[in-house]
Amino acid sequence: MSSKEKPYVLLAAEVIYLEVCKLKKMNPDFSNINAIEAFIGTKTYEDISSGKFHDELIQRLKNNKFFDKKTKNKIPEETIKLLQIQKDITIRQLIKFPELYYAKSHYPLEISQRAFDHLWRMCESYELWCKETKQNKLVTLNIID
Repeated sequence: MSSKEKPYVLLAAEVIYLEVCKLKKMNPDFSNINAIEAFIGTKTYEDISSGKFHDELIQRLKNNKFFDKKTKNKIPEETIKLLQIQKDITIRQLIKFPELYYAKSHYPLEISQRAFDHLWRMCESYELWCKETKQNKLVTLNIID
């Protein structure tokens, strides 16, 4: 990958990744797993899991007549469709029932595990993009190693 311009479909992954990093930094004893689990209770998680994050992103793009502010290029319609698909998938994967998280067994229920797995994959995607674009300094969790 020659361009270091972040694809729009990685914006949610980047926000998740940076928030997980912040949680881990604030709690040095946290593993990546602990930090991702802690992320599930944040306002950012609520915004992403409800679709608000994507709605606001798409609205900002629409307000700019679908032109990228940095590159001044028109954003392809396919990119907007991909963002909508990402929003729909993310809402389904991050459905949350907090009172059911560990139930009586102390193991995550399938719904909670699905949310955790989706967040983990989003963090992996961000790290893969960082490594592909040779921006290794952005990788702090080392999930893909």
